Amino acid sequence: MIIAIPKEVKKDEYRVALPPDGVGELVRHGHRVLVQAGAGAGSSFDDSEYVDAGASIYAEVDRLWRDAEMVIKVKEPQPSEYGFLRADLILFTYLHLAAEESLTKAMCDSGVAGVAYETVEDDEGRLPLLEPMSEVAGRMASQVVAHYLTKHENGRGVLMGGVPGVRPAQVAILGGGTVGTNAARIALGMGAQVTLLDINLERLRYLDEVMPGNFSTLYSNSANIADVIRTSDAVIGSVLIAGARAPKLITREMLKTMPRNSVIVDVAVDQGGCIETTHPTTHSDPTFMVDGVLHYGVANMPGAVPRTSSLALSNATLRYMLRIADKGLIPALHADPGLLKGLNTYGGHLTYQAVAQAFDMKYTSPENALKSMVTI
Repeated sequence: MIIAIPKEVKKDEYRVALPPDGVGELVRHGHRVLVQAGAGAGSSFDDSEYVDAGASIYAEVDRLWRDAEMVIKVKEPQPSEYGFLRADLILFTYLHLAAEESLTKAMCDSGVAGVAYETVEDDEGRLPLLEPMSEVAGRMASQVVAHYLTKHENGRGVLMGGVPGVRPAQVAILGGGTVGTNAARIALGMGAQVTLLDINLERLRYLDEVMPGNFSTLYSNSANIADVIRTSDAVIGSVLIAGARAPKLITREMLKTMPRNSVIVDVAVDQGGCIETTHPTTHSDPTFMVDGVLHYGVANMPGAVPRTSSLALSNATLRYMLRIADKGLIPALHADPGLLKGLNTYGGHLTYQAVAQAFDMKYTSPENALKSMVTI
């Protein structure tokens, strides 16, 4: 199979879909790999390293997309890339379609086979291709909170760990999944007082047993959220419903009760955000104020640490790339029900139900969509 790695064009995105060692694995399996010139530069991978791994370097991005049978990326296609999508192409990347109606329609119109990292499941129903970036984003979230709580960043002027005689920062975390757990671990390591809210009681029991330091849990409901944010120096939103828009857990009215110059980091912003007042921002312009509360809404947080993120992502995605490339897309999907759940668009059909519900679009099951089309 001919596999292409374009340079990411989303603003402030420096990750690359596959480092040179991953390219080497694809080449060893007999596949041809095309890499756009400079694709790995943001993650400190030189073109020469890709050449040494067996890749061909392409200077022209339109030719790269045209020659490819499968394109692997990090972020969803940007409007400038919509014209490259076509019916005989496999696109394997993060898509987050439930937050992007225009992208969803562009993919359906093109007929591209879109396989989303974030909806692929393993045998236990976990999200193995979302997890590494959730780990990075969760750990970064607490670092971001510590930075923006400083006065020169318009925060409250609170030190995460406090000092003897002065209480530490009060940090509320919405969601106890991979992002929330990693955010809590780092915040606790900084000495903060952490309250984590979730609707899964078994998860709360587990976290209560394993988390160190000043850690407490609350069942997540509107009353408890409203109560805890009144005294929180910072809130980290880490709610996830796989493939669907995130629920709005903090409303504009609730926001008004938060301390002035407190900080919100909404990690769920790439799925629409779990705070009503958040919207996507970029690393070059990451924050905005609403009702005296500082909001951080960067939708590609791991892009700030691209080398770590690219290596972590490829550790998870490479085996799936090899399955698709070695077997072909349709046989690979039939052989792995978890990979089949990653199929979001195919042959003009929208094949992920939560996305169809988000935009009131027609849903076709992946099985039925595959039956109606020629094998890729």
